Amino acid sequence: MTNHSSPMKIVVVGHVDHGKSTLVGRILNETGALPDGKVEYLKEVCEKRGMPFEWAFVMDALQAERDQGITIDTAQIRFRTASRPYVIIDAPGHKEFLKNMITGAASAEAAVLVIDAHEGVQEQSRRHGYLLHLLGLRQIAVAVNKMDLVDFDEARFNVVKAEIVAYLNSIGVEPTYVVPVAARSGANISSKAAETPWYNGPSVLEALDRFEQARPATDMPLRLPVQDVYKFDQRRIIAGRIESGRLKVGDTLMFAPSGKSARIASIENWGGTGIQAVSAVAGQSVGLTLDEQIFVERGQIASLREAAPTISHTLTARLFWLGHQALKVGSRYKLKLATAEYAVEVVEIQRVIDVEDLANHQGAEVGRNAVAEVVFRSKAPIAHDSFIDNPRLGRFVVVEGYDIVGGGVIAEQEGAAERLDHKSTNITMVNHKISTEVRAVSNGHRGGVVWLTGLSGAGKSTISMEVERQLFLKGWQVTVLDGDNVRHGLCSDLGFSPDDRAENIRRVGEAAHLFAEAGMLVVTAFISPYRADRDRVRTIRPAAFHEVYIATTLDECERRDPKGLYKKARAGEISEFTGVTAPYEEPDAPELTVATEGKSVDETVAELLRYIESNFSLSAREQAVGWGL
Repeated sequence: MTNHSSPMKIVVVGHVDHGKSTLVGRILNETGALPDGKVEYLKEVCEKRGMPFEWAFVMDALQAERDQGITIDTAQIRFRTASRPYVIIDAPGHKEFLKNMITGAASAEAAVLVIDAHEGVQEQSRRHGYLLHLLGLRQIAVAVNKMDLVDFDEARFNVVKAEIVAYLNSIGVEPTYVVPVAARSGANISSKAAETPWYNGPSVLEALDRFEQARPATDMPLRLPVQDVYKFDQRRIIAGRIESGRLKVGDTLMFAPSGKSARIASIENWGGTGIQAVSAVAGQSVGLTLDEQIFVERGQIASLREAAPTISHTLTARLFWLGHQALKVGSRYKLKLATAEYAVEVVEIQRVIDVEDLANHQGAEVGRNAVAEVVFRSKAPIAHDSFIDNPRLGRFVVVEGYDIVGGGVIAEQEGAAERLDHKSTNITMVNHKISTEVRAVSNGHRGGVVWLTGLSGAGKSTISMEVERQLFLKGWQVTVLDGDNVRHGLCSDLGFSPDDRAENIRRVGEAAHLFAEAGMLVVTAFISPYRADRDRVRTIRPAAFHEVYIATTLDECERRDPKGLYKKARAGEISEFTGVTAPYEEPDAPELTVATEGKSVDETVAELLRYIESNFSLSAREQAVGWGL
């Protein structure tokens, strides 16, 4: 087998007194990793004290040295086989285990779970197994230890093996190997033991050597989080650090979550040597120019089209909570992933693990120093990988105020994710020669999308048409995209199924943002019942999108029923009607909420006009200086 220069990280866990320390001590001895004379010295000490030598004493001695900062790095024990070097991420106690998971064990590539053959699977064995599941580990060797206490009985081994395999399978973990061992005598630690002729599998060290080491970052899919975008002369330089993969001039990059793409025109030289690089790999910080002036901003993730990250509004995560205040369903935080920041809400706490005793249970909150599986929901779509697929884009921290209150890893997503996929090929973006800034100065206001959402009959069309009229009289470049109007033309081929509704909103969103880029203020009037559809429109150009919730109750909308649609829906003449036979998802955090009940049309129009003029008008100074031109 090929030698590896970087060590493989493993974590060793097990129930107290099941022999974890003995196993580790024996591994260190078998691989020649102990300091010269250490074992002989300990045996001499035991003999003088009239007590039998235990391999666990090796670990105790090393722990004493570790406490004094001598010999071994904190929580890491190193050894080497003929195949490669290893690092054992040691977990001496439960609270320390939590700390180590955050700082080191979360990056473990394999694990050894120690089970006592005589006592069998204990509650803490199950809890440690569950922690391995939390870490997302797929390469696990179970060491059924103390086989000497059961006379190396094959039947007893099979009973313990069946029990631990059944439990691990029940939580979605498949142990790679189950090895009968006697750590005290060294049976099946480094080579096959004569005491177990009935066992044909590998020894513990052979099992570790068979595990696959994590791929180098350079061999993983390209992930380049955008740190910033700089403007120099005529160039827009996209800067960031390549977290994984590699790129070269001429590659087509896709930026998530927007889905926009362009080719790399150049890799800029920061050192001023004048030599242009043609490629770069993981670990390098780069500045790129593109062959098209697409909209790119901090936090987006550049990848190659054929291996794009996952996009979703919800994340299932394994979280290590450090906040003084408990995490609860409904709590809102800032989630930082690579260079991006997302406002997220806790929508579900699936399971909580108390690190004092590693017991897991259902819970309504997560206390300090607990581990939990939770589901976050974000208003904006999140570009990410699962931790197993790519740790570089699978780790995150949670921030409350200015404090980091948690960290975690992203679990594999089921059903909530999508991949960026553009079917159009052989197309080239054409750049306008008039910038959005110049248009804004000319118009006296910025372009943007004011997206009115609410139930049928809420007043969206009435309000938007009057807002358009009044803004036009003030000299604004303004238009309205109304739900019924676009279904007579642009979307006349669509029905009202969830998929057709999503496509309707996608088309309108793209059209609205095209108008906004041309400097117009676009007011839309669409029920747009699903949050995900509205959020997807926001991602096209987040800074230009303003969601306005026309908050009118279902009872009031039915009372108004200006088009007689509710009456038809109640009579069964209209299927998939929002609010009656189809859902409406209210905005989580709209930029503006307009309540219409008890107000005149003029009052609600005036409220929306004040908001628009406040957020889209240019100040006198901006107009005087040409808005930075």
